[in-house]
Amino acid sequence: MRERTRWPVAYRKFLRNVFALLAFSILDLAISAPAFAQDKDDEIVATLAGGRVIIHATQESITFVALDEPIEAGSAPPRVMSLDSRHVAVLLGSSEWRMPADPNPIRMDQGYTRTGGPDPRYQSSYSGEAEADLEQMGVAFLEKLTPLAARLHHKLDFPADQPLFELVVIGFGPRDYGPEVWTVEYRMTQSNVATRGDFWQTRVLRPRFVQIYPPEKHDPRKLVETCYPGLCKGPTLQQLLEGNEPGLEKLAKSDSKVAKAVAVITNGQAQKAV
Repeated sequence: MRERTRWPVAYRKFLRNVFALLAFSILDLAISAPAFAQDKDDEIVATLAGGRVIIHATQESITFVALDEPIEAGSAPPRVMSLDSRHVAVLLGSSEWRMPADPNPIRMDQGYTRTGGPDPRYQSSYSGEAEADLEQMGVAFLEKLTPLAARLHHKLDFPADQPLFELVVIGFGPRDYGPEVWTVEYRMTQSNVATRGDFWQTRVLRPRFVQIYPPEKHDPRKLVETCYPGLCKGPTLQQLLEGNEPGLEKLAKSDSKVAKAVAVITNGQAQKAV
């Protein structure tokens, strides 16, 4: 885990700055991964939310945009929710579940309960991957996801290295740590119950935490971009800016403040951009 360093921050500005980063054109993402479901009418169906999240962190605020890049027709878009007074999350993957007999979906962004202190059942479960405040959040979603996935009893054609559910956690660390961005990935395993024929048990693994911002101490600070499922296809917004993409270049030249912001971002000093 990257060591949390001390940056000057203004927490109250964070939630007031959850708006689009820039108006821009970006290449369509062509992906194909079907939602998975059970054949029986009384079993559960999950649809996968695909998308791209772009984050711009400065010394005092964070701005981000979540783009809907559907995996299939009718799939849920990425949703944004508040986790606590310092963090929000973008939900990707199996953020919505449906029972055929119930018209109302089960949404992972609803009914979230903020935990108070560390849960002793999970202490030291993550081998220092994340701080206690993030681990508590990870456990809360794990406990909600586990009984839903447990109702999947058919073998699923689902990539082993692809998270079943993913959070992009955006916010400020404690004790003047400064801006931080994490991905929290929930993978699953399936095992066949031989005594019951083609019957599979589905289990969700403990979440994997990956810190994607801030970078290492001496690395350039750029826009952060992450996608689901898998790696982002096509150029990132940072690459488009650095390559003087015509539409963005025209936008930058239309306003001196935007031009200055683009200049510091392309020079690896995005934290200084207004």
